[in-house]
Amino acid sequence: MTAPVSHRAARAPVQQAALLLGLVFLVVGVLGFIPGITTDYGSLEFASHESGAELFGLFQVSILHNLVHLAYGLAGLMLAGTAAGAYSYLLVGGAVYLVLWVYGLSVGHDSDANFVPMNTADDWLHFVLGIAMIGLALALGRRGTRAGAR
Repeated sequence: MTAPVSHRAARAPVQQAALLLGLVFLVVGVLGFIPGITTDYGSLEFASHESGAELFGLFQVSILHNLVHLAYGLAGLMLAGTAAGAYSYLLVGGAVYLVLWVYGLSVGHDSDANFVPMNTADDWLHFVLGIAMIGLALALGRRGTRAGAR
């Protein structure tokens, strides 16, 4: 007896990475709306540096910030469908996070320009995410493209 043949192509490593990050962003977006996991939940604002809510008591969040995480997560899940989409998600998403890192360092945390909002912990998390996403795109993207060409 032979094993059943799967009609689904195996996901390339770059697709798996995009899928995993998409899921993480979705979870983080949902957690940002859960009191207790998000401290000072009563001070959660739509979009303002005055939002005192912090995910895990560390990362400043707002409703807009949580919605951005949810959107990033959905984009990751959708773009993980192809190696090229996953590569673009990781590369462009990483670049956006590096821009957010520079923006966060450049704009005062008490400034009206800090509307997302972001604090120091967010700034450095954005740096790590940017480097990690770009690194994953570059490290896994070539293998995913070669595997898809076979």
